[in-house]
Amino acid sequence: MNYRTKRWLVNGVAYLFLTIVAIVFVFPLVWIVASSFKSGTDLASSPIALLPQHFTLENYTRVLIDMGFLTNLKNSLIVSSVTTVLTVSVSCLGAYSIVRFFPNFGRRITRVLIASYMFPPILLAVPFSLVMVKIGLVNTYTGLILTYLSFSIPYALWMLVGFYQTVPLEIEEAAKVDGAGRFAIFLTIASPIILPGIVATTIYTFINAFNEFLYSLLFMSDSSKMPVAVGLYSLTGTEVLDWGALMAASTCVVVPSVIVFMFIQKHIAAGLSEGAVK
Repeated sequence: MNYRTKRWLVNGVAYLFLTIVAIVFVFPLVWIVASSFKSGTDLASSPIALLPQHFTLENYTRVLIDMGFLTNLKNSLIVSSVTTVLTVSVSCLGAYSIVRFFPNFGRRITRVLIASYMFPPILLAVPFSLVMVKIGLVNTYTGLILTYLSFSIPYALWMLVGFYQTVPLEIEEAAKVDGAGRFAIFLTIASPIILPGIVATTIYTFINAFNEFLYSLLFMSDSSKMPVAVGLYSLTGTEVLDWGALMAASTCVVVPSVIVFMFIQKHIAAGLSEGAVK
């Protein structure tokens, strides 16, 4: 067996293995989407069947219109977007300041920040609840956003410090000689260079806030202000589980996220690989 044949066999086995793994991981998503178009009778009689016997949009109508799931999506988008914008803005300024003004002290700061991120959210649930009750921010977007910022900013700051450390100091010195100010250098030179890293941090922050469940469940009692994670949880019910509505709601949440990831995966990979070079 020559080298070309061996290489062809190895590549064939590798591609076959990756195809099987992809099918295993994609099948639950395909099953959820297919089940969202099944009627209640189909779900009861053949729950594991992939294709629906009777195609229907009743589940989507019930979830989006009757149950107000669009309101939950809107709430999550508002809270996640505001949290992401504030987190990335503050973290970019903080990370650049640490790298350029306090390089030695900054290393200690980042270690403390990442250490604070290691605490499980459940340990902070009671203190956060007491604080929110005292300042009157329970059942408000503001209280939820402030809570998300407390654990989003430390991790984003830690990530962005690594990215800003890859910016060559010589480029900034040359811009300073040309008369550029410190903020102009940060905004037009340093930040564009690490744009893939900022994109990766932005996406991570948004997804983390969008999927958060514990604090949303604790702070939000008004159904019109509940985010999507709590909205999905409310569909489970106490005695009877509405599988059709649950599959339709899950499809509305998961499928757009998958589509967005398909378009931005290159930016995520580029940002993570760039941040690894320190």
